[in-house]
Amino acid sequence: MRQASPLPSDLVARYRDWRATRYEEKRGRYAQLASEGQRPHAMVISCCDSRVTLPEMFGADPGEFFVHRNIASIVPPHDPGAQRHCTSAAVEYAVSVLQVPHVLVIGHSGCGGVQGCHDMCAGLAPALEAEGSMVGRWLDVLRPVYARTIDVDPALRLGAMERAGVLISLENLLSYRFVQAPVAAGRLRLHGLWTDIASGVLEEYDATSGTFVPL
Repeated sequence: MRQASPLPSDLVARYRDWRATRYEEKRGRYAQLASEGQRPHAMVISCCDSRVTLPEMFGADPGEFFVHRNIASIVPPHDPGAQRHCTSAAVEYAVSVLQVPHVLVIGHSGCGGVQGCHDMCAGLAPALEAEGSMVGRWLDVLRPVYARTIDVDPALRLGAMERAGVLISLENLLSYRFVQAPVAAGRLRLHGLWTDIASGVLEEYDATSGTFVPL
């Protein structure tokens, strides 16, 4: 593979610093994980956005969270005809093999994926509408949130769509039989969260009130 290149020197320096400091502090924990395998407390589904720092916001140690990241924290609906579904496979592994007791879906402020979905639905993103756009086809899953937020103040709409996108993913999780059964039995709980990048505020969806409330 001739196109593979050496790591940039700053990344090499960061790795060496981590290896000499933070890794050394938890050397015993890493050795335990290597020999015993993982038993994460929860699965976290979050956005690829580099500003979303997970699982750091929960102060997690190695081995505590099974983390899957994708554009806009989307969980697609169950589709037995799909050839490849990375997110669906990750959820199946976490729930069926690792048997995590919790799945957290976390949206965030300023989400470019949600902005892209908004622009597609508003006719402002022809590149995403193109048949060959993989990003556009991924964001199609979020199209229902545009209709759900049609009456929201335009200044607040993107934030409303970000939160509604979390709910879409929670609904889609329940389209999988391997999620339905443990949820019905009380062995698995689903959680919807949204975080504001600037303030660090984390909101949780409250099913009783039907709203997101700060923790």
